[in-house]
Amino acid sequence: MTDYTAFKVELSNHIVHVQINRPEKINAMNAAFWREIVEIFQWIDETDEARVVVISGAGKHFSSGIDLMMLASLANELGKDVGRNARLLRRKILEMQASFNAVDNCRKPVLAAIQGYCIGGAIDLVSACDMRYAASDAQFSIKEIDMGMAADVGTLQRLPRIIGDGVLRELAYTGRTIGAEEAQRIGLVNRTYDDHGALLDGVFAIAAEIAGKSPIAVAGTKEMLSYMRDHRIDDGLEYIATWNAAMLQSTDLRVAVAAHMSKQKPEFAD
Repeated sequence: MTDYTAFKVELSNHIVHVQINRPEKINAMNAAFWREIVEIFQWIDETDEARVVVISGAGKHFSSGIDLMMLASLANELGKDVGRNARLLRRKILEMQASFNAVDNCRKPVLAAIQGYCIGGAIDLVSACDMRYAASDAQFSIKEIDMGMAADVGTLQRLPRIIGDGVLRELAYTGRTIGAEEAQRIGLVNRTYDDHGALLDGVFAIAAEIAGKSPIAVAGTKEMLSYMRDHRIDDGLEYIATWNAAMLQSTDLRVAVAAHMSKQKPEFAD
């Protein structure tokens, strides 16, 4: 694995821990963050040993969102020509969207462990994860509205499928902060924990349970769930029939059945 400037990455027992590692900057997302996260998730996607991902933030907070210094640097690149400014901004926005698309499109389940601030761009990030879990001190805010802009890196596109349209509109229009309890109530997070230590223990326990399943079955399940975001039921049934026509020939099915009959824990190849 490569050494990164914005992240710390560890692979152990089939679980990859991707930790945003800028605690002195409240894990603000600088230029290196946006570039490195694509490289990290490409590596995860290509590494069969990696079966599940836990993404967290070092220190007291998950992330305060986009680094304002990065935004200031981008502003300095703008000139007097409106058309060229628009071209530059559009290119940069699409690049940033691609960073979180890499998380969303990863074939492995991605679990977010959130403590403290989860603001602005951090909401975009956790929206691209499969599941979200929070410590009791977690604070969530779609902060872009208070900066005079619409969120543009995935929040407004992904959150309606997670928390519902009406609730999202309230949070996006007001920018108000919600705590862990309300986040769980509206479905933004699956579960809450008393503190950061309990959060990490709990999330890694869930990750370990997923890592013990057939990686072929987990990948197929994620593919089908993602496919059904924008397809009809009959399309989905046709797709899973075609998918499983191949995947049911995997040895994992025989291993799982044999383990179930013998009441043993199955061991699956990568």
